[in-house]
Formats: sequence, structure tokens, C-alpha cells
Amino acid sequence: MVEESVCNCLCFAEGTLDTISKKWTLLVINALGNHETLRYTELMNELEGISPKSLADTLAELCKQGLVQREAVAEIPPRVQYHLTKDGKQLRKAIDPLLQWALTRAKAPGKCSSRYKNAKAHLLKRVR
Repeated sequence: MVEESVCNCLCFAEGTLDTISKKWTLLVINALGNHETLRYTELMNELEGISPKSLADTLAELCKQGLVQREAVAEIPPRVQYHLTKDGKQLRKAIDPLLQWALTRAKAPGKCSSRYKNAKAHLLKRVR
């Protein structure tokens, strides 16, 4: 029998795991982590290949999970910008070891996947 203190239950992470396992989530987190703040159009440029609906849905889910904050700036014309929350920054920092581990398993280290090579957001600025 395994001691209870040794076991960790993954149930508490279910919502977060569901969110971060979606196709564009980690790229959005990374793009916002590479920049302090981005507007919707800037995110579209960073995430080449994402549809406007997918980006809107991903941002809405990340805001709902408390990982991204949407800020409306009262200007003419109105401006909306997005940035990582404290939890979003911690998530980005937490996934860095996973990405480094995946890099060690890459069949062709240093060669970008054709799936994301045109998306600026796939490049990770090192977390400090």
C-alpha cells in the first residue's frame, strides 16, 4: 500500500490541465510572456494561423481561468490589451522545464516544426 503523503491527486488540476491542453493556449501564454502587453491584432500576428474565433475563445477561457487579464483602455478609438496575470506568469515559468525536457526528446533539435515555424509566438524567451 502506498502512503498517502507520497501520493498526489491530479483532480485539483483538472480545469487547468483542460485549459492548457488546448491547441493555442500555450502559444498565447508564451506570446504574452514574451511581451508585457499585446493587443488582439498583435496577438493575431504573433500566432500566425489562428482564426479570430479561436483566438477570442482562447483569450476568453484564459481570462476566465485567471491566467490572462483583459484591459479596456478608454481612448478614441477604444483599445483592448491583454497581459498575463501573476498566475499566468507562474504557469509560463512552470511549463519551461517541460519544454526543456521535450527539447531533449526532439528528433531534430533546433529544427522548428512546420506546424508552428511561421508563428512568432512559438519562440520562447527564457523565463528568469
